Amino acid sequence: MTHVDLEVEGLAALFARAAPMSAAPTGDGPLLEPAETDRIREGIAAAVLGAPEGLAASLEHDAHGYLRLLDASRVGAEEASRLLREAVQGARAAGHSWDTVGRVLGVSRQAAQQRFASKAVAAPAAAGPGAPKRRTLSGLTAFNEMAALEEAGRDGWHMVGYGPFFHEVEASGHPWEHCRVTLPSTARHRRMESEGWVPVGAGWFPWRYYKRPVGPVG
Repeated sequence: MTHVDLEVEGLAALFARAAPMSAAPTGDGPLLEPAETDRIREGIAAAVLGAPEGLAASLEHDAHGYLRLLDASRVGAEEASRLLREAVQGARAAGHSWDTVGRVLGVSRQAAQQRFASKAVAAPAAAGPGAPKRRTLSGLTAFNEMAALEEAGRDGWHMVGYGPFFHEVEASGHPWEHCRVTLPSTARHRRMESEGWVPVGAGWFPWRYYKRPVGPVG
């Protein structure tokens, strides 16, 4: 085992000790096996150590390297916090209650709701008498939202925002198509943009939403 492997193993253990929440069983046993939990922690630690150029090697001789490690760990913690928040919204969009979410996170329903209840991701409404009409597609989940967007798109409505259990759409003079992609890489994102897809918002983990017009515009 190399010194880099030892650093990753040690950092993974640090993330495990510093975890603010401990997952609780949901009634049918743990959702993740111990080996799966270990792989996630090791993966985070490996990314923190491996992404900054030369960081792991510098820890053998350079005190400044530990400041870079601290900054990289901060970025990793912020990203993990963002993913957790978006995963909670994804679970809610899949129909799970705040009670269930709280049990998975090892906190009460009230604590989960207070920490993770999210506002809608919506574009500013257009002003003026000629502004396009908007409406809300409500009662949506992760399992029926794309069918609802497909139907709306055929009628000339395109997505401009979203939140728990709804999408906001805006009227236009031509049909649209919508899609969602799981964690698109930078290369795939650029390829989709080159094919005319327009991202809507920053997405909710694990999904990113896109739309594009179909047929002539205007």
